[in-house]
Amino acid sequence: MDLIKKLTGKNPADYESVAQALVDNSDKELFSKLVKQDDFLFDFIKNNVAKRIQDACNKDNYLNLFNFLDCYSPSYDTMIARVLYSYGGDELFERIKDIYLNGSDSERAYAAKFFSFVNKELLKELLPSLRVSAYSDFEPLAVNSTEVLSILQDEESKNAALKALESEDEFACFDAVKFLAAYQAKDSVDKVIEVMKKSSFSENIASEIPYLISLTELAEQDEEAAALVLCNIINAMPEIVPLTAIIDYDLYSVFEKILSKPLNSYNAVLLRLAKDKIGELAQNEEYLFDSDKNTKESVFELDKLLNGLNNKKLESYFYDELFDGSDFVFFALDYVDEIEELESLLDSQNQTLVLKVLTLLKDKAVLNQEHKNIALNAVTSDDIKKIIEVL
Repeated sequence: MDLIKKLTGKNPADYESVAQALVDNSDKELFSKLVKQDDFLFDFIKNNVAKRIQDACNKDNYLNLFNFLDCYSPSYDTMIARVLYSYGGDELFERIKDIYLNGSDSERAYAAKFFSFVNKELLKELLPSLRVSAYSDFEPLAVNSTEVLSILQDEESKNAALKALESEDEFACFDAVKFLAAYQAKDSVDKVIEVMKKSSFSENIASEIPYLISLTELAEQDEEAAALVLCNIINAMPEIVPLTAIIDYDLYSVFEKILSKPLNSYNAVLLRLAKDKIGELAQNEEYLFDSDKNTKESVFELDKLLNGLNNKKLESYFYDELFDGSDFVFFALDYVDEIEELESLLDSQNQTLVLKVLTLLKDKAVLNQEHKNIALNAVTSDDIKKIIEVL
């Protein structure tokens, strides 16, 4: 039988012997094969495997884990770091520090995870390096470094990220959002949401917010903000936000709670958007064919929850969001049929909104020169004017 099947299986005689041999023989080839299976194994299986490898470690063989460090997996980094620290303690710090400073990205990511276990006093000398690696292009290194900075309550790095949220560079803003999410800076939630509202990376930013604060908790604090975050998340599935987010963000419970409350305009927009998008995902096998069983079931369950919603009832609330300053106007517009309602937004100060309205009028085959003239008088961007002129 394949060793991976034995290691991930249910027979103790099989997985215990394979796990023991993996560690005793420092079988890097087998560990590499295991890591390559990350995307195909359920989380509970990977958790079981991590526990099996951990149980196979002892004071005589734990150092063999060092041979696995150039093969990174987020499924096993905490286990490896915990084992190394459990047996080696702070005495391993200098060796791990050298790996962090001079190793590959994979090795450095494991080293940063190890730092979350060590005496905080030992890490002070590494603060400047950790602040740099927190923005590494290798995401596991960035996340693990940020977690260490959070443990150390490093205000300098946190304040630098908060300052970066004000940058006109959208990439810098998004990097700051990812840092704050990994840092668990809950006091930055309001600022991150404001950045999301005006960013062209709004969907990417929204996907980070549940790692900063649970959507349930956010909804309790600010129901409207939570609805906007959810609109962006749902709209980004599956291209930007993977379907596994339905489980990771516990979306079924979130929507179940929304449905238990009296309907309002922003939740009506969210519910219609979610009903359509989840329905589309559930009905098209092309979106689900490479998803695991749990993910597929989560899509079908959420679809069933939303499928009974009355579209006409939802749409009757949309018109309360059809104004210039609404954060939900872009989402609501896709469901508006009344031409007069669309025309009323042509003199909006939001030039992107004006362009979307014109596009919708064109799609409905009612766009005329008067519409374009009104829009051209409201728009100042030369680029948008050029687009309008050729519509």
